[in-house]
Amino acid sequence: MRSEKTTARALKRLDGDRYKLSLVVSKRADELSKGQNPLVKVDSEKMKLTDIAILEVAEGKIGLDSLVDKD
Repeated sequence: MRSEKTTARALKRLDGDRYKLSLVVSKRADELSKGQNPLVKVDSEKMKLTDIAILEVAEGKIGLDSLVDKD
């Protein structure tokens, strides 16, 4: 499901910074692996956690600010 369009939308939300996208996706994927529920409606059995995280960023459900404050 990780399409170029979804990744491009996610990058746009993070000012085109690939480092920020990588950071947000890795932290969110870690949270999902620890049992948090996805913020988007997807079949989490069929999608990778990183794909779900990218989709969440692309849809504006999660961003860098919401993850940094938790640490």
